[in-house]
Formats: sequence, structure tokens, C-alpha cells
Amino acid sequence: MHECAPGLSLDEYFSSGPAHERPVFDAVMSHLESVGPVHLDVVSEGIFLKNPRKFAELRPKDRWVAVGFSLERRAAHRTITRKIVEHGGRFWHVANVRTADDVDEALCDLLTEAYEVAAR
Repeated sequence: MHECAPGLSLDEYFSSGPAHERPVFDAVMSHLESVGPVHLDVVSEGIFLKNPRKFAELRPKDRWVAVGFSLERRAAHRTITRKIVEHGGRFWHVANVRTADDVDEALCDLLTEAYEVAAR
């Protein structure tokens, strides 16, 4: 059984998180807002991005933000350093994003692809 804590506002969430998290979130959202509507589920362990299904998540770590997303293929990016996990015909990727500068055009393209896959 799985149970999430009640949702938080963005202000509540970022009030206690690591300083490097907000700029990464802002960079990701700046891009995704140009792609289409995104619903945020903000909970204590991270921010889940949906359209309407979850297509990505941002989870804070000590030195980076783990940006996870699902694609129908294996992809590569300099920030994807963890093992890519296959599940149900999709591939779960995790990019270790240290700064907003890591949210480059190539990573934005992968996030757009994840958004589009989830929208089908």
C-alpha cells in the first residue's frame, strides 16, 4: 500500500528544501510551459509533473535534483548517469541536474518527448 502526504503549495515546499532546487524547477517549468499545460502535484518528497498522467518528477538530493521522466526508448544526456530502467515497454530515465544551466536544449527536448508520450 502506498500513501502520499497531503499536497503542499510551492512556497511551503521550497521553504525547507535545498537552495539549488528552485532554480532547477524554474528552468524546467519555463520550458514546459511553452509545451503545454502541466499539473503539479507538490508533496514532501518531490514535485510530480502531469498532463494528466505523470510524465516527470523532480526529487531533491543533497547536491542535485533528480529529474525523472519516462520515454518509449532509451535516451542519452550528459546528466543521465543512473541505470535506465525498462518497465512496461517504457524506459525510466533520471537526470542528475545540479544547476539550471544543466537544463539545456537537449534535456528540454527529452522532457518535451516525455510530455508528448504521456499525453497519448
